Amino acid sequence: MAGLTAAALAAVGFLAYQASASVPDAFGAAGRPNAAPSAKAPEQKPRDPLALPADSGSGTRVVYAVTDRRVWLVTGKRKVSRTFQIMPSTVHPPPGSYAVTSRSGQVSGSDGVAIEHVVRFASVGDVVVGFSAAVNGSLAEPDPEKRTGGVRMMRADGDSMWRFATIGTKVVVVP
Repeated sequence: MAGLTAAALAAVGFLAYQASASVPDAFGAAGRPNAAPSAKAPEQKPRDPLALPADSGSGTRVVYAVTDRRVWLVTGKRKVSRTFQIMPSTVHPPPGSYAVTSRSGQVSGSDGVAIEHVVRFASVGDVVVGFSAAVNGSLAEPDPEKRTGGVRMMRADGDSMWRFATIGTKVVVVP
């Protein structure tokens, strides 16, 4: 029995030596640390791209996230009735709260494209900013050389926006 115990201790000692030999020496020859210990960054959950942005207001509203290229239609207490991707215009209103000021069933966009369900909510200089859908269903990137305010969406999304965002509906723009 003593022989087995001695063999087990020798094996454990050998494995401990191997483990310690594979760890880099944290101290240099002078007994000072070679490098500052690396602090492990706190793990952050990746943000759900479909989740309603924090700090996007309260109550019934349209939330427009310019950077995410997304809109949320929100009823009451943070209940999202629909979210969808959009194609931002070349002119963006600053982050803040706005209200729907006018609507048009069908007009010609500033880029010459026939659009429907136009919901206007802001002005930046001489450019009016609003949501719309191209009648031909396109969702083209706007010409960066032109100052346009049309935030384009697919036709089905435009139908939902039209039903949801009546005159006076709050629109919250987030970065």
